[in-house]
Order: sequence, then structure tokens, then C-alpha cells
Amino acid sequence: MIEWLKKVSLFDNLNDEQLEHILRISHRRSLPGGTILFHEKELGTTFYVVLSGSIKLFTKSGAGEEKVLSLVNGGESFGELSLLDGRPRSASAQTLEATTVLELTSEHFMTLMQQHFDITRGILAELCRRLRATNEHVNDLTFLDGRTRVLKSIITLANKNGKRDAHLISIPMSLNYDELAQMAGVAKTVLSDVIRELEQRGVLLFGINEYKLNLQKLRS
Repeated sequence: MIEWLKKVSLFDNLNDEQLEHILRISHRRSLPGGTILFHEKELGTTFYVVLSGSIKLFTKSGAGEEKVLSLVNGGESFGELSLLDGRPRSASAQTLEATTVLELTSEHFMTLMQQHFDITRGILAELCRRLRATNEHVNDLTFLDGRTRVLKSIITLANKNGKRDAHLISIPMSLNYDELAQMAGVAKTVLSDVIRELEQRGVLLFGINEYKLNLQKLRS
């Protein structure tokens, strides 16, 4: 378990004794795909660290339309916002596949923040990163066309989740078409048209539970 924690960027500067302490005060859960961890507007009482698997953070409109905000993968954390400001959850969280998480109560989370400045700094850095990503997304929705937004979303997923082998990047297919369209901020028909074009050009190659991004064809 300590080896898993060492892969979590938030705990980069902690020694084995400190990591053992985190294991003692946390609770590990293994969850199947499709499990809801919490709903938007619920009171937040838990901080989560993803050890393996992936989770989507999303919101829903009054009409039930879903908007995927981001993906959280192994080595990343989430759920701190409502613990810090005391307000309800700003999004819902759902596993996309079999996922293992560590859960820390609000009390233990705040104690860690007080005792370890490195963790506090990591939390602040993550909040800054998300704010910048939100600003960039608003800019994209304002100034980029649908095709460019789809391409940018695919490249973002490749950079974050992909494994590169020469000019090919293999990306796990954790999002379905609806979810990818939501992330890009386009209609599903626009996404389908762009995917079809990229397949015809050989930029995207679809396999079992993954797709490959051909960087050579992308640049040509």
C-alpha cells in the first residue's frame, strides 16, 4: 500500500512513517464501475485519493442534461473543495471502471493540512490548476469552433491518460461518445463527424477498450 501512496503526487515529499500514518487514518474502498461516490449539492465530508481506476466529475442541469467536467485517474485526488469552504459539493463523482480509493474524513484531512505544509501546497496548486483549466475551457467555448474543441479534448486526454510508443499514443476508452461530447462542449453529431474524419485520415485508430492517436498523421 505504501508503494501505491508514493505514486500520489500530493504525498511526494512524505517519508514512509508519514505515509503509514495516512494509511492508519484512511479507509480503502474498492468500487465497481458506475458507482456514485457523492452527488452535486450534497454536504461534503470526505476527501478522496484515487489509487487505481478512473472517476468522472460531472454536473447536471435542471432538465437532467449531464456535463462532464474532468476525469480523475490513479495518483490524483479530489473532493477537497467543500471541505475547505464548508459549502455543498459543486459536482457529482462516479467511477468509470473498477476503482480503488482512499477516503479521509474531513477531520483527518484538515489535520493533515495543518501538520504537513507540502500537502497544503499541493492542494493549493491543484486548485490553481483547476481554475486555470476552467478559464481555458470558457475561452475555448467562446473562441474555438466545435471541430477544434473536439481535437483539443482528444489531445488533452492523450497527454493525461495516454501511453506513448513512438508516434502512437494509446488512450483508454473510459468515456463514451456522450461524455466526450460533453467534455468538448459540442453536440454528439459534431463529435461523430470529427471522429469519422479523423478515422478516415488515419489519425485515430480504434481497438478493444482503447483508441490510438497517430501523431504523424495528426501533424500532416
